[in-house]
Amino acid sequence: MSFRKVVRQSKFRHVFGQPVKNDQCYEDIRVSRVTWDSTFCAVNPKFLAVIVEASGGGAFMVLPLSKTGRIDKAYPTVCGHTGPVLDIDWCPHNDEVIASGSEDCTVMVWQIPENGLTSPLTEPVVVLEGHTKRVGIVTWHPTARNVLLSAGCDNVVLIWNVGTAEELYRLDTLHPDLIYNVSWNHNGSLFCSACKDKSVRIIDPRRGTLVAEREKAHEGARPMRAIFLADGKVFTTGFSRMSERQLALWDPENLDEPMALQELDSSNGALLPFYDPDTSVVYVCGKGDSSIRYFEITDEAPYIHFLNTFTSKEPQRGMGSMPKRGLEVSKCEIARFYKLHERKCEPIVMTVPRKSDLFQDDLYPDTAGPEAALEAEDWVSGQDADPILISLREAYMPSKQRDLKVSRRNVLSDSRPASSSRPGASTATTISDVFSGTFAGAGESGKLQEVMQELRALRVLVKEQGDRISRLEEQLGRMENGDS
Repeated sequence: MSFRKVVRQSKFRHVFGQPVKNDQCYEDIRVSRVTWDSTFCAVNPKFLAVIVEASGGGAFMVLPLSKTGRIDKAYPTVCGHTGPVLDIDWCPHNDEVIASGSEDCTVMVWQIPENGLTSPLTEPVVVLEGHTKRVGIVTWHPTARNVLLSAGCDNVVLIWNVGTAEELYRLDTLHPDLIYNVSWNHNGSLFCSACKDKSVRIIDPRRGTLVAEREKAHEGARPMRAIFLADGKVFTTGFSRMSERQLALWDPENLDEPMALQELDSSNGALLPFYDPDTSVVYVCGKGDSSIRYFEITDEAPYIHFLNTFTSKEPQRGMGSMPKRGLEVSKCEIARFYKLHERKCEPIVMTVPRKSDLFQDDLYPDTAGPEAALEAEDWVSGQDADPILISLREAYMPSKQRDLKVSRRNVLSDSRPASSSRPGASTATTISDVFSGTFAGAGESGKLQEVMQELRALRVLVKEQGDRISRLEEQLGRMENGDS
């Protein structure tokens, strides 16, 4: 009786990575040499942002995606920080808004002109001051407009309403040591963090409570990472006691033992995980490595399934990942990474090999779109909402963004009690609804509520019509194929 090895079926088993041609790279970029385990790179469907070397301050470069080739040394940068920039993150709800955290202890939020920079940008829309040490992490809330999280080397996590420059929540007792990373869950009701004390924590930011904690998630002393997956499980990377690099999957309901634990190798670069909730594929990039490994996460043991490795000659200094709505669906592209070298940025395209020219429904389920599901005030009041999904069938085209409308005024004339309850608020300036440009002065809150209600009703209607269009398209496709 002959036994043959059963190969697990997966549509992602043959995914392959390919660097783009040289003329499609971004050359002559002086990538930052700061010794910080950030990705140094952030990308969205319009722009590529890279933290760069800057004399006497901190800067990052913002390039329209189409601006490939050699970048002029005099190309303008975003340069308002007085210390090196450590982390940057594009707003998921506005492709022209980016946040940065710096060694100068501040977080700044910037509006990038629609066609990119023509002169250095030194004036942020808002400066958020609340940390006492350098700010190494900034990450936007996935579904609530204007909500931004920052974490500093003061071991404090702050959550801000960027629309009012207001500190919403200060979590200063939950981390006894340096915070390595923070990751929101699918709807932004919780976040998880990896800390230098080797613990992974799951935290409810609005209550300021610790929901679950796992001490010594990885026993090694080198940096860990923890990210939330779409189903609520937590994926971590770290080091064993023998300094071997590890991956693990955890169920927050029971953090006693990992659901899965894999050892990779004995390199010493921190592993940066990038997760695609639509395909349940995790891409793991080691800092200083020259490879990207990718794994499919499933509901069946062994849960973490190795798919393949993309390898190149040059080690990576950092890495950015394109949101799904910025990919070329006609080429069956399921991920695109922007790999930083010493002096250039090289896009790497991950593709599922398919012969058909038709839209591949199974590769592209509806994905998170650029519309916020909640306003900051809704989230603060206790509401949660999943991301508003869009279909990629019509191959995403960047929509024209609304500018940040800034309205500075003294809080003393503001009738809202929330901001005046904060210490020092009387001297602060607030920025009214930064992203939607709506402004409610005293006595206009009723009108604002009306507009908000109408907006929500319209969102629901648009979603229903979108679903109906998809169903009709499917029906038409079946009729054309002679199925009905």
